[in-house]
Amino acid sequence: MKQLLLGAVAAVWIGAMWSSPVQAQNLNQADTLKKLGDMHSAGTPLDMETVSQDGAKAEQLRANLKAIRLPHGFRIDLYAIVPDARHMAVANNAPVVFVGTRKQKVWSVSDRSHGRVADEVKIFAPGIKFKIPNGVCMSKDGFLYVVEQNRVMMFPAAEFFYESPDVAVTVVAEELIPKAEESYNHTARVCRIGADNKLYISLGQPYNVPPKEKLALYDKWGIGGIVRMDRDGSNREVFAHGVRNSVGMDFNPKTGDLWFTDNQVDGMGDDQPPGELNRAPKAGLNFGFPWYGGGHTRTVDYKDDTPPADVVFPEVEMVAHAADLGMIFYTGRMFPEKYRGAIFSAQHGSWNRTVPVGARVMVTYLKQDGTVDHTEPFAEGWLNDETGEYSGRPVDVAMLKDGSLLVSDDYSGAIYRISYHK
Repeated sequence: MKQLLLGAVAAVWIGAMWSSPVQAQNLNQADTLKKLGDMHSAGTPLDMETVSQDGAKAEQLRANLKAIRLPHGFRIDLYAIVPDARHMAVANNAPVVFVGTRKQKVWSVSDRSHGRVADEVKIFAPGIKFKIPNGVCMSKDGFLYVVEQNRVMMFPAAEFFYESPDVAVTVVAEELIPKAEESYNHTARVCRIGADNKLYISLGQPYNVPPKEKLALYDKWGIGGIVRMDRDGSNREVFAHGVRNSVGMDFNPKTGDLWFTDNQVDGMGDDQPPGELNRAPKAGLNFGFPWYGGGHTRTVDYKDDTPPADVVFPEVEMVAHAADLGMIFYTGRMFPEKYRGAIFSAQHGSWNRTVPVGARVMVTYLKQDGTVDHTEPFAEGWLNDETGEYSGRPVDVAMLKDGSLLVSDDYSGAIYRISYHK
């Protein structure tokens, strides 16, 4: 018996010696998630990483904002320095904004003094190892969802627990896409909670234009589409097909229709195909990709194939390659009447163009019947037309409780606040 016991101990010791650092990290992370799920402390250090809001960078960012052009009566200010700031979720009751990134961190941005500028920016849930936690969204009953490349995390009462390093968490979906389909391209997910209380998630597909042998698999999983599921991860279904890479969505509060941006095919020239702003009033619609590269423009790869007969074309065709990302319906009272019910959307700016475009916030006005009236620039100037240089690249837009508009910028690592003054 003694020899057997010694042999078992030796085997465990040798196994530990030869286990990889990745395996050890995975075991530690699983233990952390279990402890948090059981409402126990995971022992994460209390000295959480914070980001300084002063100094030369803040001064330069404020100086850069002097170049931003806005309609009369509006002003833009630096709200917070937030490294790699991407999509935002505004808390329901506490003065905090949760900010995703395309790296490994989620940030909490607090304004406890209600001065409409951040008092503190610090890491959220530091004990959890995120992978591209771009998509953040908040339910009306106080649950924060963080959508990573291939996982969904749910944080009950995040707006009250965020000050602690140990934040309660539930994993509601372990596998958004097959592991073999994970890519370095089009990995930034976004999410929203619908009026049906379901979780909607966009799934960009990894190719510029996917090969035909991938279409059946992608259609089944909703890769290159939008999926929805119950908030516990069950009853998953594909809500929209034929979407190349949507990185922005919101529901029209009047009609309940889902609207979303879509980034279209690269390498087809400066002026085609257009970017898209789409409307999905019901499930099961097909928005044309990969037969169409954007708008009515056919892709070279599928030009000889017959597209689906029921393709839904965009409500708005945006300028080509401007990279239309985050969007919201404006429901606040601060801005003048004409903006209420309009869509604000961020253009990240082009890379696949000889003359760059974008790096601005657009506004799309709707008619009384819910259809589009017209689209125009709202905030622009992050792109220097003379040099072609970017001083910032807008990613997402969100609304504070006072009706002012937040704009995230992952290039400069900042969030700006646009307000209106009569």
